[in-house]
Amino acid sequence: MEKPRQGFWGLWNISFGFFGIQIGFALQNANMSRIFQSLGTSIDDLPALWIAAPLTGLLVQPIIGHMSDRTWLGRLGRRRPYFLAGAILAALSLFVMPLAPVLLVAAVMLWVLDASLNISMEPFRAFVGDMLRKDQHSAGYAVQTAFIGAGAVVGSIFPWGLEHLGVSNEAPLGSIPDTVRYAFWFGGAALFLAVLWTILTTREYSPEQLAAFEGAREEAAQDSVRVLAARGPLTSLAWIGAGALVAAAVGWFDLEKEVYLLGGLLAGYGIASLIAVQLAKAGRGTSMLASIVGDFAGMPPIMKRLAVVQFFSWSALFIMWINTTPVVAQVFFGAPDAADPRYQEGANWVGVLFTVYNGVAAVAALTLLPLLASHFGKVRTHIIGLLCGAAGYASFFLIRDPHWLIASEIGIGIAWASILAMPYAILASNLPQAKLGIFMGLFNVFVVVPQLLVATVMGSIMKVFFPDQPIWTMAFAAGTLVLAALAMTRVRESEGELAPPPLPLAGGELNG
Repeated sequence: MEKPRQGFWGLWNISFGFFGIQIGFALQNANMSRIFQSLGTSIDDLPALWIAAPLTGLLVQPIIGHMSDRTWLGRLGRRRPYFLAGAILAALSLFVMPLAPVLLVAAVMLWVLDASLNISMEPFRAFVGDMLRKDQHSAGYAVQTAFIGAGAVVGSIFPWGLEHLGVSNEAPLGSIPDTVRYAFWFGGAALFLAVLWTILTTREYSPEQLAAFEGAREEAAQDSVRVLAARGPLTSLAWIGAGALVAAAVGWFDLEKEVYLLGGLLAGYGIASLIAVQLAKAGRGTSMLASIVGDFAGMPPIMKRLAVVQFFSWSALFIMWINTTPVVAQVFFGAPDAADPRYQEGANWVGVLFTVYNGVAAVAALTLLPLLASHFGKVRTHIIGLLCGAAGYASFFLIRDPHWLIASEIGIGIAWASILAMPYAILASNLPQAKLGIFMGLFNVFVVVPQLLVATVMGSIMKVFFPDQPIWTMAFAAGTLVLAALAMTRVRESEGELAPPPLPLAGGELNG
């Protein structure tokens, strides 16, 4: 059996909820550094405060993926219960966030907000694979990317638009401007209503229907158990040892204290792996911990290759989200800190810039990417998109007028569209349906780990080599996207295909 093809409105309804989710992410990405600095933190402390967001995604998404694969609540379905729970919690978090009286409350609310958004977001990735035929995966993720871009435009432009409607954009140090406060409140309402639209206008296929459509392999559920039960303790002990070495390096090299978190995560995974191996050997391999660790260890080869690409891609994105506001405020508006009146002007311009790259992504997802993919394939298209982003970041060093940064954001927007669409379209067509949720959740590990590395290590690098010069973070972002493009040359669109030949470039070639 084959799933019926979805028309335009079917694709619309499946992905419209992501419009609201991305409004929440855009408000968070464009304004949290601003909120933290407005409440009194210094630029050097921003990465530590931002750790909450990726760490939450690292913990939440695999758990939600595992649970949603095993959920069926009748009319409410498989993924939609998580859409609803996450939307309610995220809307409440967006309401409370701008009321934060002190820095600690804002940091805690960032954690809650990101956890809530991840509860809704992770099942949406698997939802496209559940609802669409393989030959519609590219179209489904393109529509989803378009809604992500549109939602990010709305979320990013809110404060700027409210200021032009007469809402105050000024606030004393220790307070949050009214433009940001009202934007978060409107955004919370929009998020909830958009997710509710998808819940009410779609009906999921039952587990029996999915099995008939996809021939979902029951033995796939046992693969992780066999992989895990056959493992000895050496791999787990190696992870624990790596964590201990990273923690010791903090003292040896006088690194930032946030690096302890990275060491703790490595050791924590080693301990979890050790426990999971023992559970599998004892015949309890279907437990959540054993299943998640086993699936992580037994990822399909194409997922491993795409994971490397994601690692470098999201390193660049997280560098941008943390540092664009201080870079633009300092370099292009001459504001050394948040106490300077020009800082809020620069921060609002960042909202405009983020609007541009997200708007470009929304348009590129429905026009440019399908055109390129039809001529060059999804792999080459992604390489082109990543190189456009690298050029956008590098141009920050060539531009002096902040208005010309819009040109930089066009390249970044093309890369953003490709990062959100191409890897997921390739992946969804190569994963077993029965484990789509958990594998999509585990794929997020390679979105989150680079963010944690940026949040823990970048501060130490900047402190030693480029103190008070945040503009150099854009050089790191450009470099990591070039590495992502190189890694993409090793990816095939399906397990049975040969790797693509090198993509011709001006002055040379990329070699796989």
